[in-house]
Amino acid sequence: MSYIEKHLIPGETLQYQTKLHWIVMLGHVGLTAFFVLAGLALLVFSWNTRHSGESHSNILIWLALAAFFVAAILLGVGLIKRSATVMALTNKRVIVKTGLASRRTLELLLSRIESVVVEEPAMGRVLGYGTVIIRGTGGTPETFDKIAHPLEFRAQVQGQIADGQKQA
Repeated sequence: MSYIEKHLIPGETLQYQTKLHWIVMLGHVGLTAFFVLAGLALLVFSWNTRHSGESHSNILIWLALAAFFVAAILLGVGLIKRSATVMALTNKRVIVKTGLASRRTLELLLSRIESVVVEEPAMGRVLGYGTVIIRGTGGTPETFDKIAHPLEFRAQVQGQIADGQKQA
C-alpha cells in the first residue's frame, strides 16, 4: 500500500497520481555508464596483464569490481530518488510526498488552491516533463521540478476544483 493510499481520509478517493519524470535519472545513468565502462576497461587490462606475466591483475580485478559496485549504488540511488516523490490528487486535496528517509509532505485542500502553474522548457514539452508550482490561498508557492505529465496534473486539479464548486 502506497503512502497516499495509507493517508486517505474517510470519503476520499484517489483521482490522479504522477511522479518524477525519467529525465531525473540522466545524471545517475551517465555516471553509472562511466563506472561500468571503467570497470570493463579494468577487466580487459587485467586480462591482458595476466597473460603478459605482470602481477597487477588481482588489484585491477578488485578495482573493476569496486567500479561495478559504485555503478550499482548510483543507479539505485537514482531509482530510489525517482520513486520517493509522488504527487497525487484526490477528490478533496492535493498531496505531494518527497523523500524516503527524511520525508516532506504537502497537503492542500482543493478549496484552498489559488493557482497551479506549469512551466515547461522546450525539452520538457517534447519529453513530457515540467515544473509544477502550486499556490495556496495566502501561502507561499510550492515548486516541484521535473514532474511527469504536468499539464495533465494541472487539468486534473482544475477539473476536481470545478466539480467541488458544482457540488457546493
